[in-house]
Amino acid sequence: MPSGDISCTAEGRNEVVDRIILLRRIDVHYSIRLPEGADREKVDRALATHVDKCPTARSLKNSVEVNWSVEFVEG
Repeated sequence: MPSGDISCTAEGRNEVVDRIILLRRIDVHYSIRLPEGADREKVDRALATHVDKCPTARSLKNSVEVNWSVEFVEG
């Protein structure tokens, strides 16, 4: 995909536990520009498995909740 076709924002949620700030949740939102004629089914399959294949998400799996959403932009 050309540069600029995928953008991402991420927001962390912290919680104070025993006076220590802990990262508890990360919300990630992707914006993906799909070219005309793109195979949407293939994109959906990739998105369905991307968290399991992401090294960061897997490293945090048992301690930080990772949520994601996606918005598709035609064009």
